[in-house]
Amino acid sequence: MARKDNCMKIKVLIVDDSALIRSIMSEIVNSQSDMEVVGVAPDPLVAREMIKKTNPDVLTLDVEMPKMDGLDFLEKLMRLRPMPVLMVSSLTERGSEITLRALELGAVDFVTKPKMSIQSGMREYADLIADKIRAAAKARIKPRKLPVAGEAPLQPLPALKNPLTSSEKLIIIGASTGGTEAIREFLMQMPSDCPGIMITQHMPEGFTRSFARRLDTLCKISVQEAAGGERILPGHAYIAPGHSHLLLARSGANYVTKIEQSEPVNRHRPSVDVLFRSAAQVAGKNAVGVILTGMGKDGAAAMVEMKEAGAHNFAQDEASCIVFGMPREAVLMGGVHEVGALTALPGMVLAYLAAHGMRALRV
Repeated sequence: MARKDNCMKIKVLIVDDSALIRSIMSEIVNSQSDMEVVGVAPDPLVAREMIKKTNPDVLTLDVEMPKMDGLDFLEKLMRLRPMPVLMVSSLTERGSEITLRALELGAVDFVTKPKMSIQSGMREYADLIADKIRAAAKARIKPRKLPVAGEAPLQPLPALKNPLTSSEKLIIIGASTGGTEAIREFLMQMPSDCPGIMITQHMPEGFTRSFARRLDTLCKISVQEAAGGERILPGHAYIAPGHSHLLLARSGANYVTKIEQSEPVNRHRPSVDVLFRSAAQVAGKNAVGVILTGMGKDGAAAMVEMKEAGAHNFAQDEASCIVFGMPREAVLMGGVHEVGALTALPGMVLAYLAAHGMRALRV
C-alpha cells in the first residue's frame, strides 16, 4: 500500500550484509528531511523480525544476501506481507539477472552500487537513492500472484494480417518505475507481425542488455538492445541502452534507430522525452505513443508534440500503475487520446492500428 500521510516521515529499513553499505545508506536516508531509518539488518532473518517491530514504509534489500537467498526472502515477503522494496544491486551480469528476477517478484525498483570507491560513490548517488525511496513509498503494492504449475503464460494477441500497417506504423513506448514488468506484459501480447517498437525504460548501463535478452526469450517478437543504425522491422522491439538516448531517424525510405550520448534530459539518459520528440519529428501520424508507469514527468511534454504531429497516444491507468506519475502528467498536459489498464493496452493499441493503420498511407 502507498503511504497516505504526507506529514509523516518515510520509515526505511535497510537490509545489507555490508556494514559499510548499511552505514552509508543510513547516512543518506537520515540526511533527508522527509525520511528516516527505523532499523538496519545484516541478513533476511534479522530483517524479518525487524519488519514486525518497525513496520517500515520501504525496505532496501541487497540482491545477494547470506543465510537466506535474497530472492527467496523477497518472494515470501511479497506473498505474505507485500510492501515497497528497493533492491540494491551490483553492476555485474549476475547482479543484473538477479535484479530483473527481483522486479518480476514484486520489487518496485533498484539502485546500483557504484563501480568506484563504494563510500564516495554511494554518497554521489544520494539524490538518486532518496528519489527512488520516495517513489517506492508512493508505489501501489498488491499481493503478488505468482504463476502456478500448468498455468498458461500471457499469449500474443491475433496477428494484424496487414503487412502494410506493420511496416509503416511504429509503436513508441516510455516507462520508468515499475516499467520493466509493464513492458514485459505489453510485449508478451504483441503478435509477430506487429509494427516495429522502440522503448525507453529508465535503467542504468549494464542492465538494459540483460533486460532485452530476458524479454527476447519470453516474447513472440524479437527484442534487442539498440546499438544504433538498425532498420526498424515489424515484429521487433528495440530498447534504449542504459548509457544513451534512443532516437528515431530516417535512412532513405526506412526508419532506423539512432543512439546519442548527449546530456541527460529530465535528469535521465536515456530519456523518454528524447525518444518521443524524435518520433514526433520523424514519424508524425505513423507513430503510436504509449506511456507506462513511472515517477516524474519524463515523456509528458514530448507526448504532446507527438499528438500535435498526428500520433495517437495511450497511457496506462492509475489503478494498474506502480507509480502513476508519468502517465498522469501526460494526461494533464493533454497529450493522451486513450487511457487503459495495462492488461487492456496491447489490445487497444492493436485495435487502433487495425482500424486506422492504412490512413497514413492514403494521405
